[in-house]
Amino acid sequence: MIEIDGSQGEGGGQILRSSLSLAICTQQPFRIVNIRANRERPGLMRQHLTAVNAAAEICDAEVDGAEPGSRSLAFRPGPLVAGDYSFDIGTAGSCTLVFQTVLPALLIADSESRVRIRGGTHNNASPPFDFLARSFLPLLARMGADVQLELASYGFYPRGGGEIRSHIMPSKQLGALELTTRGALLRG
Repeated sequence: MIEIDGSQGEGGGQILRSSLSLAICTQQPFRIVNIRANRERPGLMRQHLTAVNAAAEICDAEVDGAEPGSRSLAFRPGPLVAGDYSFDIGTAGSCTLVFQTVLPALLIADSESRVRIRGGTHNNASPPFDFLARSFLPLLARMGADVQLELASYGFYPRGGGEIRSHIMPSKQLGALELTTRGALLRG
C-alpha cells in the first residue's frame, strides 16, 4: 500500500482527490495521513467525503476513515464500473472538484457513464463550472476525450443546491496535448 503525506505541497484536498483518481486508474491501494493538514479546518469536510464516496462507488472500493474530520484514510480500489451515478454533497461544496475526482477513472472505463453532482457550482477556491466547460474540457477534447458537461442549476455559497450533469465516453488512449503557439490576443 502506498503511503501519502497529505501535508506536502499546499497541503489541501487536491492531494486526496488526485490520489483517489490515480488509485482507481492503477488499481493501487493507498493510505493518506495528514489530510488537508495546512488548512484552517484540517481533515475531511463534506465535499471531500463526497469525493471519497464517489470514487469508492465507481470502483466498489474498500475505505477506512471516511468520516467527517478524519485526517487519515485507507482506500483499496476494486474494478472500475461505468454507469449512471448521482452524488449530492449536501452543502455548497464544489461539484466541479468531485467531478474532477471521478473523471480520469471514468475516461478509461469500458463503456459510457453519466454523472450528476449536486452542491456548489461556482465556489471561491474551486474551478467554477464555466472554467471546466469553456477551458478544461475543450483542452481535454483536443487530447481525444469525449465529455459533455451541462449546468442544470446554479449553486452558490452558502446554500449550494446547484447541479451539474456529465456524459463521459471512454477514451482508451488520450493523445498528447501540445500547446506550442500562443493564441490570438482577444482583448487588450
